[in-house]
Amino acid sequence: MGTLWEMFLSMLMLVFSIATFIAGIFTAYFGSGRSRAIGGLLIVIGLIVGFLFADFTWFHWIGSYFAPGIVYGGVASIIGGLIGGLIGLGIFLAAIMKA
Repeated sequence: MGTLWEMFLSMLMLVFSIATFIAGIFTAYFGSGRSRAIGGLLIVIGLIVGFLFADFTWFHWIGSYFAPGIVYGGVASIIGGLIGGLIGLGIFLAAIMKA
């Protein structure tokens, strides 16, 4: 059961850091005033969580929590799910456009 928990936490940290970083970039670029400051904060949070994820997986300065093999399996699962979803969406859209 530990591997499921490790995969859940590692993918949660990875996707959260990427999404927060990208949202921060968009908010800082397109926002104005206070929104830019919030975007900058989101970028910093995304970088911190990304650093923690990398440290827990590969560098082990703080600690060793995630096995790299589990992380690779989780990333492969996410990519496979996204590709499958996009193929399904493409077939759905093609069917609707033909009807």
